[in-house]
Amino acid sequence: MSNYNIKKAQLKDLPIIQQIAHETWRPTYGSILTEEQTLFMLEMMYSTASLSKQFESNHFYIFMDNEKPVGFSGIEKIGKMIKLHKIYFLPETQGKGFGKIMIAEIVKIAKIENCEFIELNVNRNNKAKNFYEKLGFEVFKEVDVNIGNDFWMNDYVMRKPV
Repeated sequence: MSNYNIKKAQLKDLPIIQQIAHETWRPTYGSILTEEQTLFMLEMMYSTASLSKQFESNHFYIFMDNEKPVGFSGIEKIGKMIKLHKIYFLPETQGKGFGKIMIAEIVKIAKIENCEFIELNVNRNNKAKNFYEKLGFEVFKEVDVNIGNDFWMNDYVMRKPV
């Protein structure tokens, strides 16, 4: 039986976020991104300096299963929107409903913050798009973002009303 809770992350939790990111990225993006782009993006988004800066405007939440950190999310309030920048769970925990629970928690936060919708980007080749659609997200638009080093993020921007 799973005993879970979601805790708000603090700067001292950066190593937990970094570990989960490193354990989830290759299974998630291995067939979508080159290893070179994966390494570039992990450094760009999950280095200690980058995450510390993200903490200035983003809130991170760690999903604990039986007191073990197994996932995290990163959100930012922008006007009447909650932007879901990150949500990752260890591969062995996927399919257990944890992502759905985390999204429900983000919906609660969005309501408390009087937001109108939650928005996220998902790679156009990522099967997670189906997961988001099942939870009420719809494709709002497509974007191609140059992130440097001749690497691109080819994403759907998805939205869910709150």
